[in-house]
Amino acid sequence: MPNPKGTPENLRPIKSNREEPLTDRINLRITKAMKEKLSAKDDPPEFCRRAIQKALDEDSNE
Repeated sequence: MPNPKGTPENLRPIKSNREEPLTDRINLRITKAMKEKLSAKDDPPEFCRRAIQKALDEDSNE
């Protein structure tokens, strides 16, 4: 009988090659149109991270 939780490899944490690990999460509400455009991107999570970082950088320069 197969393991219902998957293989042991699936239980290991994902390794990242980033300087700073991605440990925290946020939830936000967006419009349906925004979600559709975002879903069309190649890597939606990375796109969001870059957009947030860009906005934070611009905000800190003011």
